[in-house]
Amino acid sequence: MPKVVDTEYFKLKSKLKGELLTDDLIKNLYATDASVYRILPAAVAVPKDKDDLKELIRFANENNISLIPRTAGTSLAGQVVGNGIVVDVSKHFNKILDVNETEKTVTVQPGVVRDELNNYLKLFGLFFGPNTSTSNRCMIGGMVGNNSSGTTSIQYGVTRDKVVSLKTLLSDGSEVEFSNISIAQFQEKLKLNTLEGDIYRTIYDALKSENVQKQIKDNFPKPEIHRRNTGYAIDALIDSEVLSDSRTEFNMCKLLTGSEGTLAFTTEITLQLDELPPSENAMVALHFESVSKCMKSVETLMKHNLHTCEMMDDTILNLTKHNKQQQQNRAFIQGEPKAILMCELKAATKNALDIALHEFIASAEKLGLSYTSPVLVGREVDKALELRKAGLGLLGNMIGDKKAVACIEDTAVALSDLENYISEFTELMNSYDQSPVYYAHAGAGELHLRPILDLKQSEDVELFRKITTDVARLVKKYKGSMSGEHGDGIVRGEFIPFMIGDANYQILKRVKSVFDPNAIFNPGKIVDALPMDKNLRYETDRQEPDIETVLDFSSSQGILREAEKCNGSGDCRKLPEFGGTMCPSYRATRNEKDTTRARANALREYLTNSEKANKFNHNELKEVFDLCLSCKACASECPSSVDVASLKAEFQYHYQKANGFKFKDKFFANSTKYNKIASRAPGFYNALFQTKFVAGYMKIALGIHPKRSFPELSKSSFSKQVKRLSFLVKNPKKEVYLFVDEFTNFLESSLAIDVKYLLANLGYNVHYVSELESGRSFLSKGFLEEAKAIANKNVNYFKSIINDNFCLIGIEPSAILTFKDEYLRLADDKDAAKSIAKHTYLIEEFIQQEIELGNIKPEQFTTEFKQIKFHGHCHQKALANQKSSFDVLNLPKNYKVTIIPSGCCGMAGSFGYEKEKYDISMQIGEQTLFPAVRKASDDTIIAANGTSCRHQIKDGTGRTAKHPITILKEALI
Repeated sequence: MPKVVDTEYFKLKSKLKGELLTDDLIKNLYATDASVYRILPAAVAVPKDKDDLKELIRFANENNISLIPRTAGTSLAGQVVGNGIVVDVSKHFNKILDVNETEKTVTVQPGVVRDELNNYLKLFGLFFGPNTSTSNRCMIGGMVGNNSSGTTSIQYGVTRDKVVSLKTLLSDGSEVEFSNISIAQFQEKLKLNTLEGDIYRTIYDALKSENVQKQIKDNFPKPEIHRRNTGYAIDALIDSEVLSDSRTEFNMCKLLTGSEGTLAFTTEITLQLDELPPSENAMVALHFESVSKCMKSVETLMKHNLHTCEMMDDTILNLTKHNKQQQQNRAFIQGEPKAILMCELKAATKNALDIALHEFIASAEKLGLSYTSPVLVGREVDKALELRKAGLGLLGNMIGDKKAVACIEDTAVALSDLENYISEFTELMNSYDQSPVYYAHAGAGELHLRPILDLKQSEDVELFRKITTDVARLVKKYKGSMSGEHGDGIVRGEFIPFMIGDANYQILKRVKSVFDPNAIFNPGKIVDALPMDKNLRYETDRQEPDIETVLDFSSSQGILREAEKCNGSGDCRKLPEFGGTMCPSYRATRNEKDTTRARANALREYLTNSEKANKFNHNELKEVFDLCLSCKACASECPSSVDVASLKAEFQYHYQKANGFKFKDKFFANSTKYNKIASRAPGFYNALFQTKFVAGYMKIALGIHPKRSFPELSKSSFSKQVKRLSFLVKNPKKEVYLFVDEFTNFLESSLAIDVKYLLANLGYNVHYVSELESGRSFLSKGFLEEAKAIANKNVNYFKSIINDNFCLIGIEPSAILTFKDEYLRLADDKDAAKSIAKHTYLIEEFIQQEIELGNIKPEQFTTEFKQIKFHGHCHQKALANQKSSFDVLNLPKNYKVTIIPSGCCGMAGSFGYEKEKYDISMQIGEQTLFPAVRKASDDTIIAANGTSCRHQIKDGTGRTAKHPITILKEALI
């Protein structure tokens, strides 16, 4: 591809309403998807409208450069990487345009998220059936490009079955809509003196011959395999009244669906919808001692009217043990199964469901192949399906360089062939001394099969090709599809001639040539495919850089491998309506740069390829980490558990060592020292900082946004107050140590008093420690040497105190949870740090445990009715759980508590103070939290256990939020 000069890009940029990005950071971020490939693009375009797309097409033709359409960038086969201009439509082409209730159709732009669409369609009693594991962030355009299927295809079909019409831009910039057309309409199309006419004439000439049609049927996958994406779907086109004795109207959308953006640029998509599934459902989770026994069960069990039939092997099941979120979802697993088969049944009534369950279980018992089969209902089913959906991301959790590689994971065969195919596949893998991963869509004859390879080593790259080639031969033997749902892309594209025969492949080339004569649309995929073992993400046989860190990343074998755990599955792109916290900055900006994935990718890129002595010293890394709130959601919500908050802290430390520390960062990092000084005269400080002049001056000096309020100091620190009060309990139930953190001690000392008062009245002696600080402010600004010193000091202080008899409790989540998180990476005495962490709890967690032990009872509290809405701190969600706060607040009999389904509040310590981040901070609060607080009645108590969260709620809504402990203390009788 000829190099386009910068002046041409400058001209193009001036003509676009959207963005054209050519900086190194953005190009690096778009160089990968969720596949094993990396190709640096020439530029990234974020078009605003159809005119922008036309301008890009014109530019591509005139400058002999390609356009690579992209939505969420979760492609597994390398479909959205290339050396042309990546065109990201996810930001602006994201509208639901029309719902036709009579026809049960919906028209959308390609950037609409699949689950977002279905949430909208619930109002109409309709939904879009295909359901991928990435459904809360994948987009309809990508699903059409890949002909996506997912867990529900056995009941509702694949995307190709649902596409009614497509509005597209052809390679000459002309607008064409493809839809069902009659024979007469087809004949009219043949007369057109346009590119559209050329396309119809070429398709008709290529496919009209009976011999050609026989050739296609003989060589394409078996028609009963509904998941098939091998090349262009010319086998689907011939099943029409124009080309055969079929009664089906001709629709070019069958060809365009699954074409991976190589034929036309889609701007609008009309989909056929289904009525919502039956309301009653249950899942039978059959446990097997071997994959073989599991496979033998599938064909028989699929005779029942299953809605999902999904399989997971022990490789993935074992990985779920190490992911906080999935630990909760795997509660139904009994023993150590080699495989489980999750079979979901649905019915309109409970009685009908019970009958279906009885018949299904009887069939399973008659087979006698599973050793147990628990029945899941309600939320248990959702959790099991979330466990299955997490499979792809969990594979990134494999420690080290050997990973489960996507190359043969998409093969599909007829259900009657599945057992024999998997048996032969296993023998083949044994010959390579491989123990591959088996999971996913057993009921559709498609298992995601992955070999374990280290693509950093040339011998495994050779194995990568050999295994894929041998599996292609095996799939062809069973007349299966090499690609069932993930597309051909780069990884399987070059095998298409072998899979369908050269004569059929030449037809595909004719199709590509007529649609796209200048090859501007996503070249290197499907036709004239790039080699599957080139352009890999990692350079082979390269000496790994030796990178010293302050934080301990040995659990991932170093910081580089911590970043490499991100496989691009894009869980960090899910929107607020799908719950969780990750990733707050992306939710606000909708820019790829602000995803967890981008931060991991950027760090991997620069740590691997930088020639600087300090590999962290890159402005690009500063830019990509700038809007990270260190909420830690990625550590638990990302299936690969990529801890970007720790990556950011380490980056900040090294970057600031090279470039110096800003005054404002030093100030925020040392805020405890300044609060301690100011606490000598808190009244004077508070009065001074309420004056317009002083407050304004300090905000300018510290880079604080003018609308942000300053926190007030407590009238007296906890250390001073507690000396005047006596809380000694005779014959206490237990004795605990209270870590009075620096935020509580100086800013909200009454909270610590509330804890002592509450626990004393409940029968506990509380020993307080208020002379120590957690180091959170140093961690948040990358002052790791200072944070390490504090960690060592605290670990040394508590290691002889905290044990099975004396636990450590804390009030502020961001402070006390450093003992359970960062100290494990910072402290020199790792054993002591782990021991302390084991006995460290949020105050709500401690009370929750005591409630469960029967030591604290509802009778000790008021019977007055109160309504409470609770917002949990990000670190609590990531490192502990919100249920503890929920249970504590529900302790009084007539307290009605609901958890606000909010992510991050947007404050995140000093983040929300900073002038340049204030708007983002408030945007994040407006996503869920602020509206929920405003909607609450005046007599509803707003609860939040984070000091930053309470500050943000006050600034954002004017409401005062209370800590759960204060609410409980006030409820004492």
